[in-house]
This record gives sequence, C-alpha cells and structure tokens, in this order.
Amino acid sequence: MAWFLNLYRCARCKKVWTDEWSCTCDDDCPHCGARHMSPFTSEDLTELVAQEGDEFVAIRSPDSAEHDPDYRELGRFPTRAKAEDFLKSTDFV
Repeated sequence: MAWFLNLYRCARCKKVWTDEWSCTCDDDCPHCGARHMSPFTSEDLTELVAQEGDEFVAIRSPDSAEHDPDYRELGRFPTRAKAEDFLKSTDFV
C-alpha cells in the first residue's frame, strides 16, 4: 500500500503539522480544529532505504498495510546506491 508523509498548513491559524497516512487526504488542524485542510506537499514513503550497521535495507509498505506502513524487508545491500537501484528495477504489483 502506498504510504505518505503529508505536510499541512492551516488556512485559519497558519500552523504547520505533518501526518503519515496511506493517501494524501485532508486532515483537521490539531491546533485550532479547522476542518478539511489539504496537504500542501506529500512525500512518498512507500519504498525506503534504511541503514542498519554497515548494510542498507530496502523496505516497502505491503498492500496489506492499513493503519501503519508495516514495512517489509526486501533485501540487504552493501551500499545505499545498490539498494536504491534495486527498488528502481523491481516492479511491485
């Protein structure tokens, strides 16, 4: 399942906040309660490379994820570049 870090700015109080979710959906302002704020930008977190010690781990949020990304390891690589190349070359259906 896709996973996003959404960044919001309230139209009423101008405060900024973030929220992670499986879509780029509207959110209510946690500061003043204004409703239905759309994200001004979102970062796709579906596939990531995480460093663990000397290895770089390619991870992906599976289609079964619902309320959290539930990342699954896809492979371990000696460099970040190799892990990123793996993610680019693999088609996930």
